[in-house]
Amino acid sequence: MHLVVVGVNHNTASVDVRECLAVDECRMGEMLSALKQHACISEACMVSTCNRLEIYAVTRAKGDDETLLKFLSEYSGIPLNDLEYTVYRKTGHHAIRHLFEVVCGLDSMALGETHILGQIRSAYCIASEHGTTDFFLDGLFQHAIGVGKRARTETSISCGSFSIGAAAVDLAKFVFGSLRGHKALLLGAGKMSGLAAKHLKENGIEKVFICSRTPEKVRRLVKELDGEAIDAAHIEEALCKVDVLITSTSANEPIVTKELMQRVMSVRQTSPIFIIDIAVPRDVEPEVAEIESVFLYNIDDLQFLVQRSRSDREAEVGKVNEIIEEETTAFMVGLKALEAVPVIRQLRAKFDSVYISEWEKCSAKLAHLSEKDRECVRKAIKSAVTKLTHDPILRMKDYAANDSSSKLDIVQDIFGIKEGSGEQRAESGEPGRDFPPAADSVVCIRSNKSTRT
Repeated sequence: MHLVVVGVNHNTASVDVRECLAVDECRMGEMLSALKQHACISEACMVSTCNRLEIYAVTRAKGDDETLLKFLSEYSGIPLNDLEYTVYRKTGHHAIRHLFEVVCGLDSMALGETHILGQIRSAYCIASEHGTTDFFLDGLFQHAIGVGKRARTETSISCGSFSIGAAAVDLAKFVFGSLRGHKALLLGAGKMSGLAAKHLKENGIEKVFICSRTPEKVRRLVKELDGEAIDAAHIEEALCKVDVLITSTSANEPIVTKELMQRVMSVRQTSPIFIIDIAVPRDVEPEVAEIESVFLYNIDDLQFLVQRSRSDREAEVGKVNEIIEEETTAFMVGLKALEAVPVIRQLRAKFDSVYISEWEKCSAKLAHLSEKDRECVRKAIKSAVTKLTHDPILRMKDYAANDSSSKLDIVQDIFGIKEGSGEQRAESGEPGRDFPPAADSVVCIRSNKSTRT
């Protein structure tokens, strides 16, 4: 079995392609369930943000990543031949390292961004709830979340004001010179919109109107920004009196059309309006840019501002890469340790059978004792057996982690558990190959550092 990630991001695909591949959270579980119906897919998890769409999967053979490509092609409507030019594929430890880079913000448009950590956690929760992950992806994503936390705790990769929202406001300032005395409309009340609104207020925006399908989020932003909530029916009216529109909704179709903006501009006349569409799929029809006095920018247009602000965080990239290298190695060592799991289970089973057999023999002879005393004797025998297996189990984990398979064979010979166990052990430490499906084995591939809160 093999681990593979197939995906696109802002470096490999334009916003036109990314919006075709974008998957709303409410559909993600359904899509993952459909993907797992393929016989070659054992586990799957999907990450969908405005800048990326990635599928992490445990497949049965190396060539099975073609199934993922076909799946994406059918979903997006993009011909398979065209899709192959924009999609990247990573396997084994390269896929593991890529996920760690993503969760640390090294693969984001805004270097070190914090949102991606929550997005990875949300993606994993959705996959877990729909039963499309098992011991391998469970362990990988839980470990990755720990790596993301560690990178932000031990380095300054996420410090300072540096985000798509901040870049959007900087671009608005570039157009207007100053935001003081101006008004803004936010369509969408998610994290991206919230950050943009915060930067607007810090830069002197006079009034912020907020429109969203989520009343709780609107109330929170209204309170934080001293803003004003508006109903979707009044969007056109609001557009006639604001100077800045920042939109980041999860709508599947454009909310702001060319026809709508033509009506708005007939009221505004020559008064310019600045629109930043940071949604994927886009909330604003591209044709809106053709209208005079409308300045429309999408998420890809913000890249030059984001790149300009990278210098402070780039100094931390080396430190983050050291953490990623250390955690990737730790994860790989943990995977090797899984080779010992079948042998450990057999050893425990053998010792348990000895315990049960011996207890049955002496139980009848202890009938003269009280139930409490009999239970003390039983627990003492059980404890002795457990203690006898403790050190051998630790040694077996060490042998597997250090590629000492021959020593595992010796352990099997010594304890008489050789038969049938060789087939169950993994052929190698490559992620995703022949791992024993042990529910308790996940703990073997998490380091202490990566699980800190």
